[in-house]
Amino acid sequence: ALLVSPLRVRGFWPLLTALCTALLCFYQALRGSAAGEGAGGPEDAEAAGSGVPLLKGSALLLLGCLLARCCGAAGGGPRRGGARCAAGARRGALERFHARQLRVSPHVLGHSKAHVGRVVAELVRAAKAQGLQPGPLALSLRGDFVRIGSAYEQHKVRSPDCFDILVPLRLPPHLEPQPRCADELGPCGAFVCGLRARNGWTRRCRPFAEGFCVELQGRSHLSSGLVLRWFQGHLQRCLAAVRYRLQERCRVSLSACPGQPPTLHIVPCSDYVCCHISMAVRLIPAIPLGDALYLTALPPEGPHGSAGPEALWGLNASRHEQRLLGWLKEQAPDASCHLKCLQILKGLRDLRRHGLEEPFCSQWGRVLSSYVLKTALFSLLLQGPLEAWDERFLVERLEDLVLYLRDCLRKQVLMDFFLGNTSIPEAVALPRFLKEATPVNLLSSFDRPTLDLVAFQLISTWIQAPHIIRMYSSPRYLRPAPTPGGYTEGLKCR
Repeated sequence: ALLVSPLRVRGFWPLLTALCTALLCFYQALRGSAAGEGAGGPEDAEAAGSGVPLLKGSALLLLGCLLARCCGAAGGGPRRGGARCAAGARRGALERFHARQLRVSPHVLGHSKAHVGRVVAELVRAAKAQGLQPGPLALSLRGDFVRIGSAYEQHKVRSPDCFDILVPLRLPPHLEPQPRCADELGPCGAFVCGLRARNGWTRRCRPFAEGFCVELQGRSHLSSGLVLRWFQGHLQRCLAAVRYRLQERCRVSLSACPGQPPTLHIVPCSDYVCCHISMAVRLIPAIPLGDALYLTALPPEGPHGSAGPEALWGLNASRHEQRLLGWLKEQAPDASCHLKCLQILKGLRDLRRHGLEEPFCSQWGRVLSSYVLKTALFSLLLQGPLEAWDERFLVERLEDLVLYLRDCLRKQVLMDFFLGNTSIPEAVALPRFLKEATPVNLLSSFDRPTLDLVAFQLISTWIQAPHIIRMYSSPRYLRPAPTPGGYTEGLKCR
């Protein structure tokens, strides 16, 4: 009650003090009048003695009733429906926050996705045609692309101006991908693989090995860093032809930072579409493993990186996440609120960041990444009946998600949902590679003090959600924070 209604509590104590003072003064006045009347005759004293106690009792009873009523009016006593009113106010604040700041217009999102698809298709087609010229011992594009990320999973927030696209590569026929688990060499909290060359292959294909491989533990491995640099240069060379063909539709440019996938910037022409939004598309080179699994480059651990992480690749299972979300949509009620809960929690996380100082502000965003929030939602959804996620129970389910995340942070354990998970429904068919993979704890790279502080701030953010929404909802705080290297959504490219 102290956290929910501090204003009521502050108004209660002065009122109580005034009533007690008035009660004491009235009692003293009655006592003094009774003593004065006692100096009269015996008949008067007897009459006063019988009347004064009755008057005192009536006055005390009247003031007691007044005091109890004032206590209830000030919020100090039980009020029927008070909790219901507070829950209704909280729900109203969250609903308005979602409708005004988080919800993306399906019309605008549809236009943006269609425009991005056309531009990326032109660029990939040109890059594939030019990549086939050097010969079979070179990298080339497979010719298609895979749409991933929140914009294609129906939980995009704020504005449809950032997208993630996987661009599958085709390896030379003499280089067969052979994933090898290398957890001890890679970053904590992530599943990594190495693509090791076969014995004797480097001697027969020396130009490719010298251009795209590095040594790790005495063996040649395909380098994610070298492949990423080739991919950036290859797209940049193909951009001129695409820019000429698209000049009537939009202006396109490409930017790249070391160790990061290139970002394609699209600015529609004023007379092309009704939604004039500048878009940033992160183009991620990917090695296909089959069964809709891909390997993508890991972000550099330091300013210069090291040979170990450069020879390793991260696993991307975004297509299986989309399949799971599709299955959940079919099984859940028509008015299910699970995606809205995810959007609101992402929005509260972003708002709370404005009140935090570095270095904790950066840690807050890394611990509560979009992939971590989505993993917690998947785990919670399969723990109970999906009927409980009806729109009517939005606040209750959102609170369950916050408390589940709080418990995971305190225990320092949140397992990746797809790696080695045996509790996934059989209707969501997973490849054998994922079923037999070693489980990964997504929180293992963070120390206990950091996770405890994030857990405390998470609960505080939920308790003060209406206040935080009011405080940080001005245009000053809603501007997107600049990020070096363009738009990035996390290590796993979700």
